[in-house]
Amino acid sequence: METLIFILILLIFAFYAYPAILWFAFIGIYSLIFFDMSIAFWIIFVILAIVILNTEVRKHFFIKNILNFIKNKNLVPNISKTEQEALEAGTNFIEEDFFKGEVDFEKVKNQKNITLTQEEEEFLDNKVDELCKIESDWQIFQNRDISKKSWEFIKSNKFFGMIIPKEYGGLGFSATAHSKVIEKLVSRSQVLAITIMVPNSLGPAELILKHGTKKQKDHYLPRLATAQEIPCFALTEPNAGSDATSITSSGEIFKDDKGKLKIKLNFEKRYITLGNIATLIGLAFVLKDPNNLFSQNEDLGITFAIIDSKTKGVDNSNRHDPLGIPFVNSPLFGKDVIIDFENIIGGEEGIGKGWQMLVESLSIGRGISLPSVSLGGSKLALKVVNSYTQLREQFGLSINKFEGIEEKIAKIAAFTYLLNASRNYTLDAIDSGIKPAVINSVMKYHSTEKFREIINDSMDILGGAGIIRGEKNLLAHAYFALPISITVEGANILTRNLMQFGQGLIKSHPYLYKQVIAIKNNDINSLDKALTNHIKSAISLSIKSLIYFLTRGLVINTKGEFKQYKRKLVWASTSFASLTNITLAILGANIKKKENISARLADILSWLYLITSTIREYENNTKKQDRILVDYICKYGFYKIQEAREDIIQNIPFLKLLNLFIRSNPIGIKPEDKLNKKIIDLLNDENNVNNLCDNLFIPNDKNEILYKLQEALILQKDAIEIFERIKYAIKHQTIKKSSFLDMIEESHNKGVITNEEYEKLKILFEKRMEVINVDYFNDKVYKKQR
Repeated sequence: METLIFILILLIFAFYAYPAILWFAFIGIYSLIFFDMSIAFWIIFVILAIVILNTEVRKHFFIKNILNFIKNKNLVPNISKTEQEALEAGTNFIEEDFFKGEVDFEKVKNQKNITLTQEEEEFLDNKVDELCKIESDWQIFQNRDISKKSWEFIKSNKFFGMIIPKEYGGLGFSATAHSKVIEKLVSRSQVLAITIMVPNSLGPAELILKHGTKKQKDHYLPRLATAQEIPCFALTEPNAGSDATSITSSGEIFKDDKGKLKIKLNFEKRYITLGNIATLIGLAFVLKDPNNLFSQNEDLGITFAIIDSKTKGVDNSNRHDPLGIPFVNSPLFGKDVIIDFENIIGGEEGIGKGWQMLVESLSIGRGISLPSVSLGGSKLALKVVNSYTQLREQFGLSINKFEGIEEKIAKIAAFTYLLNASRNYTLDAIDSGIKPAVINSVMKYHSTEKFREIINDSMDILGGAGIIRGEKNLLAHAYFALPISITVEGANILTRNLMQFGQGLIKSHPYLYKQVIAIKNNDINSLDKALTNHIKSAISLSIKSLIYFLTRGLVINTKGEFKQYKRKLVWASTSFASLTNITLAILGANIKKKENISARLADILSWLYLITSTIREYENNTKKQDRILVDYICKYGFYKIQEAREDIIQNIPFLKLLNLFIRSNPIGIKPEDKLNKKIIDLLNDENNVNNLCDNLFIPNDKNEILYKLQEALILQKDAIEIFERIKYAIKHQTIKKSSFLDMIEESHNKGVITNEEYEKLKILFEKRMEVINVDYFNDKVYKKQR
């Protein structure tokens, strides 16, 4: 019994990470009272106590040798200068808690909830709607460009100046407003959204605003706000895509005939949005000073400059064709382009600061722009698919009644809620001054990947109606454009396999970066502090993870809604942090090379964030009908966490046997089929659908297909009672089961339905057939189509 009590108390000490002095005091006193220990035990005990508790002795005997061992065996990942700059760009967010094995639900809930100002609301409800009304997505595709009228409207209403402060003539909108504008625009046309998105995220305005000189801000920002200047951002090259540090575009410092220092540029860029029509190019290049005219260093690093596109030697006359999506995307070429030092963003102070500027700018696109595009597209897909499947019948049933269709629609609805929840949480952080670089990578990857699943499922559901292009097909162009969002701002494979966990591990782990820097600087004092705290934390996390596993988290105290899921979140977070430490201990510096393991750890980290965001959204914006969607997301998310844990353990030496235990007590299983039916029932109420799909552009033009789709659905819902009477008449053989028109004709003749009801059903039939039928074209017209 004494031994069991002894072990239990030690577990409590480990669980709460009590200081080492308490451990030794307890072990010594307890052993003296209850155990008959040998002299050898006490000698070892005293030696260990002296070595571990005495800081100077510990540093001399342990830490110094550990430092030498780590350096000799190369057990710590090397951090390059560019990696360190990336780590220093941006701030930590909730992922920092996940690496500690914690989830502070009060802090999550109380993160400032940003709402739109009256000015932002009015812009969204008026100017954005007016722009959407000018032309349809189909018209933009047929013309291969936005119309002149749309361009003029965009420029005159400062759509390119949303992020530029009012003092410089811009709109000065919040990140939330910026996101909602893009979200609504994409529900009308991805071309519109991309055209307006890029100047407001990745581009000269963002760089000048944050890093430009006062002269640059005063000159360029007002011109960018009113679209007197059309900007583009020239980064990607044939051999430098996701690895932006590999750019070869170069600038060489030289003296002109008057003895003034200038820069000669040579570059080849590709995939540059708005490049073909840009008047102002934000160019990334490597600046060199071979003759040491400016600096003692020959290689001055990645630098950004602002270049007039009409400068001699610049060629932006060509266009790319990104899968037929007609937004402006171009290669850019520069041959012996001469610029002044004043063209460098930030002036001389900006030399060599390009990589840090880049990391910050990319973070904005990942956290705001692409998630907004995915969310707007997802809402449109849900609206279209939900309406279509209620109107379309097969075997006498609306196709949303089939389990296979139910499963896909349920996932589309749940993912749409998930994307909205995570978008809101991320934007609330950004608008509060946080720069969540790691979470922005999570958002980029998961928003685009979830949108990919949503569109693919939608195409499966629509069948033939999804594959025939024309004005009636609202999702085909989104399907075509999917690989673009997957690819831009860091390919998704790289984002998942290298960036999310890899960057988060160094940046957000409570002790690892401190240890890396201490080892790099041979700082024994700092290493001692960081390493001892890390060991203490690792022991605590291991014990917590074990106890939570054995109790399924029931010992965790949580408050408010969804206590079960909150307990699982803490359990999963503790398990993640513990698994991270174990992986580090086994793989050491090789963890950078184990991309698949890094990717699976990233999956766990991501789902911790996505589930947390979902619960927060419900608690801050409670709609009881959405509870079923939260259930689905949480179950699905914990199921994905379970999958990732099993795959990690299966691929790490010495850990495979643990899967026997992990699988016997899973943290999550796939959502049950009955949830699908409940979500379909939820979506049968159009008010619930409208809540999920808020901020869509819904045209009021009766000739528009989305208007017709909603009109037909309303007519069908109004006729439910009439259909019930006809079904009753068929069942009792008052009328024969035949085609729709024949049945309503016979029902009318036999008095089953009134004249008014008969006319109503004829109109419904016409409206329904109009939206179910697909487009077709005269042969000559078809050959001219784009």
